[in-house]
Amino acid sequence: MKTVRDDTGKRYLLLKQSDSASLVRDPDTGNECYVQNDRLESVDESALKTAARTVPTPVRTLLTSVHDEKTLGLLVELDERGPLGIRTLLDRYDVCESDLHGRLTVLSAAGLLAETDVAGERGYKLTETCERALDAIRTADAGDAASPEDAA
Repeated sequence: MKTVRDDTGKRYLLLKQSDSASLVRDPDTGNECYVQNDRLESVDESALKTAARTVPTPVRTLLTSVHDEKTLGLLVELDERGPLGIRTLLDRYDVCESDLHGRLTVLSAAGLLAETDVAGERGYKLTETCERALDAIRTADAGDAASPEDAA
């Protein structure tokens, strides 16, 4: 499977090609249709990347930047408690300074955190992108949160 674009700029996933027309799928809707070959051109993008683009950008950024539950928990805590200073983060949570620094660096580079001043010291707050992503994943299926027993 590969990515193609029609003459309007719309991207599709190419499913099957014949001499005159190609069967394509709209990655956003899942609808399949035939399009004349002379209206299609190949796009230098992986079909998997095209499929991933159907996930909203803030959620995609969150998913590709957060690699474990501690990092996700850090974002959730910042969302719940507002901006927090570095000392507060180190005192309140079970994470060493180097691990915290690494997580904060990755999340800042991804555009999920922004540095801020908290009570005269360096701190971090969520960006609007991160807030939107957390809102989206929290409302996706709030009744499916894991219980503490699930971790055992």
